Amino acid sequence: MTEVVLYNKDPRGVATITINRPEVHNAFNDDVINLLREAINDSAADNDVRAVVLRSNGKNFSAGADLRMMKSSVNTTRDENYANSKDMGRMFHTLNSMPKPVIALVQGSAFGGALGLISCCDIAIASQDAAFCLSEVKIGLAPAVISPFVVAALGERASRRYFQTAEKITAPKAAELGLVHELVESAEQFDEALFPILKSILCNAPGAVAKSKELVQNVSRAAIDENILEYTAEIIADLRIADEGQEGLSAFFEKRKPNWIKA
Repeated sequence: MTEVVLYNKDPRGVATITINRPEVHNAFNDDVINLLREAINDSAADNDVRAVVLRSNGKNFSAGADLRMMKSSVNTTRDENYANSKDMGRMFHTLNSMPKPVIALVQGSAFGGALGLISCCDIAIASQDAAFCLSEVKIGLAPAVISPFVVAALGERASRRYFQTAEKITAPKAAELGLVHELVESAEQFDEALFPILKSILCNAPGAVAKSKELVQNVSRAAIDENILEYTAEIIADLRIADEGQEGLSAFFEKRKPNWIKA
């Protein structure tokens, strides 16, 4: 039986999670959802993993939730549908809160729940032929489970449009909206575009990277008040006296590479 999610870790500490259902445009069913969550958790728990790449095999990144799975939901109870949707939501939340940088590589079509995956990643690179669509309303549904993550990525204004129109979003438009960060001519150039990003990440202190990701998520949702001032002051105070902070400062003044740079 073909593995629907592949996992690989290279000597640099870069983990690659690959959705492997090209015959159905990498639509995710229960197996994909559970295995993605497991791979994400494994990456988060592995101290050797410094960054994660999320990609898929085949022509298209992902068609989102498997329509055959969704069609079968008519034969299940509301409680069963609720539980299934909650499992999917937990998978997105696990990816979104992953304490390490996650980079999505997007080719071809990325529809429905696929935009949830992309929105949960920290960096997204897309090929020029990529096309994005929040297509749920076309079949009488709404992008409910992915909405917290997509709205955070697109912003409220753009989300109000595309949630309701289900218009296709071209790769250049997705870049303009901030859904993706970089465009390449074709998927064959993904690795070339990845290299400088991963090189930059691997030069940085892993604990500080995790705290910086946490900062963005917490500060973006908070009012600038005494609580947030206290929170940010505590983080920098803790980091300054932590092993990484001391090593980084020592390396700077001693004109040497810090110990988290392997080569």
